[in-house]
Amino acid sequence: MDSNAWDQKYSTEEFIYTKIENRFVVEFCKDLDGTNKKAIDLAGGEGRNSVWLAKRGWQVENIDFSQIALDKYLQFAKEEGVEDNALATCADALTFVPKLTPVDLAVVAYMQIPEKDLAEAIRRISQHVAPGGNLVGVWHSRDNQEGSFGGPSDRPSVASMTAALQGTGLVIEVLENRDGQIQTKEGLKPSVTLVLLAKRPL
Repeated sequence: MDSNAWDQKYSTEEFIYTKIENRFVVEFCKDLDGTNKKAIDLAGGEGRNSVWLAKRGWQVENIDFSQIALDKYLQFAKEEGVEDNALATCADALTFVPKLTPVDLAVVAYMQIPEKDLAEAIRRISQHVAPGGNLVGVWHSRDNQEGSFGGPSDRPSVASMTAALQGTGLVIEVLENRDGQIQTKEGLKPSVTLVLLAKRPL
């Protein structure tokens, strides 16, 4: 994981992953009341999901190891009038110490890193989910179909994510593959998407 490489990737005026919130994040979070609630968007990049949550009342901490991405996120939040709800922490997914903890919602969307590292990151973020809180995850699935948008080589599966969540105290409510789409510069491409919704019991 090279933060310099990601800084270079994000060093453009355009938003690499657009400003459009992910539809699975919307699906799992749209009915949650963010009023006076806290959320972490781990590896949130340029902040498309963070800003969407902030606009819905959440106080959101976007944790990413690219400062360039975070600067774009904070400017985006300011443009949308939600800068007061937008926090940024430049840190690695395996060593981060959040400003907001515990949180009512943790989002991990398209953090495609090696299986061992992803499991460690999931266990780390799980520690910060409060009782009654939710963990929402979205990834390119290991079970991507032939002919779909392949995405990166590091892709989790239902089995690997089940293993990663063992011992965290979170209860899996949804963990399955979905027919999805990924936003690219060339437009929407088909992608088999692994989605997760897990909750910490009260």
